[in-house]
Amino acid sequence: MKKITMAHGSGGQETRTLVTELFQSRLGNEYLDRLEDAAVLPRPAYPIALTTDTFVITPPEFPGADIGKLAVCGTVNDLWMSGARPLYLTAGFVLAEGLELALLERVVTSMARAAQAAGVRIVAGDTKVVENAGAAGSGLFINTAGLGCRCWAYPSGPATVRPGDAVILSGPLGNHHAAVISHRLGISNSILSDCADLGPLINALLEGGVRVRALRDVTRGGLATILNEIAVAAGARITAEEKLIPVEAEVEALCGLLGLDPLYMANEGKFVCVVAAEEGEKALGLLRAFPLGARAVAIGRVEALPAPDAAWPGAEPPVTLRTTLGGRRILDLLYGEGLPRIC
Repeated sequence: MKKITMAHGSGGQETRTLVTELFQSRLGNEYLDRLEDAAVLPRPAYPIALTTDTFVITPPEFPGADIGKLAVCGTVNDLWMSGARPLYLTAGFVLAEGLELALLERVVTSMARAAQAAGVRIVAGDTKVVENAGAAGSGLFINTAGLGCRCWAYPSGPATVRPGDAVILSGPLGNHHAAVISHRLGISNSILSDCADLGPLINALLEGGVRVRALRDVTRGGLATILNEIAVAAGARITAEEKLIPVEAEVEALCGLLGLDPLYMANEGKFVCVVAAEEGEKALGLLRAFPLGARAVAIGRVEALPAPDAAWPGAEPPVTLRTTLGGRRILDLLYGEGLPRIC
């Protein structure tokens, strides 16, 4: 079985073969095919958005997706969350000596499919080969950059959130985290990663004229962490309803088995949006028109902070959850490591 060798990172014939026969043959386009040090791109007519991300997931292939699809979808989703339509990506690969070429081929093919589906082009790239020091892991890491343009009038983010606004979740929690950890532990189930391009849903909201106050994809740290970040940035508090938060039965069962909390689990195909209260139903109707948003739901609302109390400074938490039993649970930021580490 063919594997990556140190010669693939030498810059010579083996590098050229790897670049042309593996990467260019799958990702090629009018910009990448020039194989220059930088891609010269046409100037967008709108303000641009730029993001970067790095993906280190183990294993690199898991039920429902792989590190290649994850790298593309994760990057384009970050652009969509800023209200920008993704246009171009770059991809840098760090390959460990001994990595199976067949695995790399599958991952790059997956990237090409995901990029085509998302309507973006990978216009520049790089490869580096490192010695395999015997460390555990896949030996395959991907760094991306994404460039997009903000084609809509879009608010500045959580600072525009107001009391009374509706907090909407696009779908069930925990599938990506559960799929990866099940695969790692050899647990047999039908859970698939929710890794997906969120563009069609965000595009529907923005084209539909919904007054979106804030957008955040629910990745590392889970829903609880994202709600805290929005509430703190808005100078407000958020109250969510546990009975309204969707979690698939098989994911819930796995959480019970392993002691996991879906509110803190990573996702790669879910987002939270905060919209004006009177536009909540309109937003839900637009999202539910897509299979990926079929279970979108308003999970809570934004509330004003109470008047300061000198006797109890900082006593009011940014995010609380009304439990199914009628109690009140504080939802804090994720503390410690959220396993498995996704990126």
